[in-house]
Amino acid sequence: MSAESSDTLIERGSLLRRLSLLALSWGLILLTVGAVSLTAVFRQTVLTDLDNRQANIAEFLLIQLEATPDGGVVLTRELLDPRFGQVFSGRYWQVSRAGAPVDAEPVERSRSLWDETIILSDSVRAAAIAANGQPVAGNAAGPDGEPLRLSARAVVLPGLEEPVIIIAAEDRRPSDTRVWTFGLVAAGLLAGFAILLAVGVVVQVRVGLSPVLKLRRAVARVRDGETHRISGQYPSEMMPLATELNALIDHSREVVERARTHVGNLAHALKTPITVLSNEARGDDTRLGDLVRRQTDAMTGQVEHHLRRARAAANAKAIGARTPVGEVVEDLGRTLRRIYARRDVKLDWQVEGDPVFRGERQDLEDLVGNLIDNACKWAAGAVQVSARTGADSSIVLRVDDDGPGLDPQARERVLGRGVRLDEQAPGTGFGLSIVSDLVKAYGGSLALEASPLGGLSARLVLPGVTRTGETRH
Repeated sequence: MSAESSDTLIERGSLLRRLSLLALSWGLILLTVGAVSLTAVFRQTVLTDLDNRQANIAEFLLIQLEATPDGGVVLTRELLDPRFGQVFSGRYWQVSRAGAPVDAEPVERSRSLWDETIILSDSVRAAAIAANGQPVAGNAAGPDGEPLRLSARAVVLPGLEEPVIIIAAEDRRPSDTRVWTFGLVAAGLLAGFAILLAVGVVVQVRVGLSPVLKLRRAVARVRDGETHRISGQYPSEMMPLATELNALIDHSREVVERARTHVGNLAHALKTPITVLSNEARGDDTRLGDLVRRQTDAMTGQVEHHLRRARAAANAKAIGARTPVGEVVEDLGRTLRRIYARRDVKLDWQVEGDPVFRGERQDLEDLVGNLIDNACKWAAGAVQVSARTGADSSIVLRVDDDGPGLDPQARERVLGRGVRLDEQAPGTGFGLSIVSDLVKAYGGSLALEASPLGGLSARLVLPGVTRTGETRH
C-alpha cells in the first residue's frame, strides 16, 4: 500500500466522522423542525374544529332567532348544550346591533353571560360586516377574563331594519391546553428519537473507526518503545497500511543505525590524524609546536561537539527510543561520587516516581553527566540532583551545587560554544554547549539559575513518555 493510499484511507476515516457528525446535526435540526411543524399543524386543526363548532352554533342561532315588535329578538328554541344556561360556563352567545357602539348593551345574550357583554375588536367587527353574512373567526375576552374563540356573522333578521351581529364564543383555554400537551408529547418523542439517533451515530462512528484507533494505539506503542513492530489483526483494507508502517519503522531504524555508523567512522577518521599531530607537537617547545598543540586541542573539541550534535539530531527523531531516568541518574551518581570523593564533594540524588525519557540512553548520559560533572568541579562540598515528572508529563532534572555560582550575564555566556569562565578548571569548555545542543535537538530547555545551596542551579526539561503512550515536551 502506497503512502498516497494510506493518506486516502486516513482521509476517508476523517471524512466518515465529519459526515456522521453533519448527518447527526441535520437530523437534530430536522427533528426540531418536525416537532415545531407538527405542533403548528395540530394547533391549526384544533382551532379549525373550534371555529367550525362556533360557526355551526351561530348558524343555529340565525335559524332560531325571531324579531319582536319592539325591535328585539327572541330565541324560539333553546340550544341543547346546558352550558349556555350556566353562568360563566365558558360557552356564550350574543346578538348585538351592527351600528351600535362596541360596548352597548346587546339585543339578546345567553344566560351564561349573565349581564356581561362580549366586546368585539374593531377589526373583527369590520370583517364581519364586510363578509355579507359569512362567518368570521376571531378572539375576544370573556366575562371572567378568559380568552375566547368566537364566530361572528352580520345578518339582517326579518322584521328588523338594521343588521345585527350574531356571536357564538367558547373558552379557548382547553384547546390551548390540548395544543401544549401535544407539543410536549411530540417534543418528548422526537427527543427520544434524537437520542437514539445520536447513540446510533456514535456507535457507528466508533465501530467504523475502531480499527483506525487500534492502529493508532499500536503506532504509539512502537513510538514509545513498548513494542518494535505493529502487530494484531486488522481489516483487509488496513493490513497494507500496517505493513507500510512496519516498513517505515524498519527504514527509520536503518537510517539511524547508518547515521551512527557514519558518525563513528568519521570520528575515527578525524581523530587519528589529529592525535598524530598532537603527539608530534608534544615534544616541540617552539612556537610552531605550541600552536599545533593548541589548534589540535581545539580541533578535537570541535569534532566532539559536532559529532555529538549530529548523533543527537539522528537519535532525537528515532522511533521507539525510551530510557528510564532513574537508572541513568543512579549510575552516573555512583561513578561521579567515587571520582570526586577525593575533593570531599558530597553528591546526593533523588528520583521521584518512575520518569522515562523519550530518547537514547547515551544522550541522556551526556546531558546529565555533563551537568553533574560541571557542578562537582565547582562545588565547595555539596551537589544535589533531583529528577521528577512534570505536570505535563515532561522530565524535569535539577542539578544544584554550593559553589561560587554565576551572575546573570555569565550564565548567558557560559552556554556558548567553548566558553570557559575559569581557564584553571580542566576541560575544553564544550560541556554546557553540548548539553544545550542536545537539549535543542530533543525540543527541551536548559536554564541556569541561582541555587538554594548558594551556587548554580541547572534546570533541564526533556520530553517524557506517559503511561498512556503519549509523548509530551
